[in-house]
Amino acid sequence: MHKQIVFFEERNFQGRSYECMSDCPDMSSYLSRCHSCRVERGCFMVYDRTNFMGNQFFMRRGDYSDYMSMLGMSSGIRSCRMIPMHRGSYRMRIYERENFSGQMSELMDDCDNIMDRYRMSNCMSCNVMDGHWLMYEQPHFRGRMMYMRPGEYRSFMNMGMNGMRMMSMRRITDSCY
Repeated sequence: MHKQIVFFEERNFQGRSYECMSDCPDMSSYLSRCHSCRVERGCFMVYDRTNFMGNQFFMRRGDYSDYMSMLGMSSGIRSCRMIPMHRGSYRMRIYERENFSGQMSELMDDCDNIMDRYRMSNCMSCNVMDGHWLMYEQPHFRGRMMYMRPGEYRSFMNMGMNGMRMMSMRRITDSCY
């Protein structure tokens, strides 16, 4: 079963549309703007800048008739990334400082507040060993978010997240689909 998202130029699913079933680093060649979308299958991250940069939002199956006002995206969606379904364990190491330094903690499940659970005041780098995760700038899965797939992330600041501290983490599980 293919994952699929459909973007529309106007609110309420009007105007030209673009169907997407994989990553799209620059939507401007397909649509001049994007004001609504419909996720038919799967989960996606959408970004307000090209090449998967800028503010990002998690989109699961459903209709988003005017997500710009709902999500606060003033410039609209410029790129999107498909999130593959993961079956198996989840494992991530978070570090207090850049380049995997400072205090380290290992997560295998959701964490709604790293300060309360691990006594960490900051998270500036991480290594995702298993699974796909969402990291949030505030405790209890609030604020700006960042999608993390398996890999090493030495510096969140180098990823365009200047001044953003990651304070909670959630696994993207089957229930998200």
